Amino acid sequence: MTTQTARDMPVEELDEERVIRYLTQNPDFFERQTPLLARLRLPHARSSSSISLIERQVEVLREQRQTADRKLAEFIAVARTNEQLAERIHRFTRRLMRAADKAHVVSALEASLREDFDSFHATLILTNADESVARAAGERFLRCVSLDDANLRSFDNLFGTAKPRCGQIRDTQREFLFGSDASEIGSVALIPLSAGANPIGLLALGSAERERFHPGMSTEFLQRMGELIADALTNR
Repeated sequence: MTTQTARDMPVEELDEERVIRYLTQNPDFFERQTPLLARLRLPHARSSSSISLIERQVEVLREQRQTADRKLAEFIAVARTNEQLAERIHRFTRRLMRAADKAHVVSALEASLREDFDSFHATLILTNADESVARAAGERFLRCVSLDDANLRSFDNLFGTAKPRCGQIRDTQREFLFGSDASEIGSVALIPLSAGANPIGLLALGSAERERFHPGMSTEFLQRMGELIADALTNR
């Protein structure tokens, strides 16, 4: 500490620093000063009474253990969630790998979203699907449009970033994606599908909960899902 710094600091802070430094350098101080240790009293954290320093140390250790227990419980919960997600991704990937053609890819995708991810509001928009693909999936899940379709062009920014986006969308976009179910959708996850630099469509997942998909959530899993879908569609 420089002289200038010491001159600018209040006396109380300087005294506290000296005490802290002394106790840090002499950890056996209270062992040598047992009577003082017994006389020291501290305010109780949850009442107006006072407790001894030893009691306070026990209380601090108990609080630290409770905090550690909570963190451990959170880690375990996250690990279990990740394990479940990994299993779902595994099933999802296997479904796509077993699909023999584009029609089966679309059918497998719809089934996986519904059965593995409980996604009952999902729409797949494709720009290069033929009639056999459309018949296999049904109009409720799959929509076939041209690249210059005005409704699809409203998602140009999404395709420009090539990254999933979560949150709210315009009413016209929601109606285009979810049709008669649009009024039930509170939040949306949009996953652009591309073959190289060329957009081939998008997958939209909708939820009735307004905060289910929000801008602050991680989109890493959605990004990987989009890559798997695009690869499955373009390689068949």
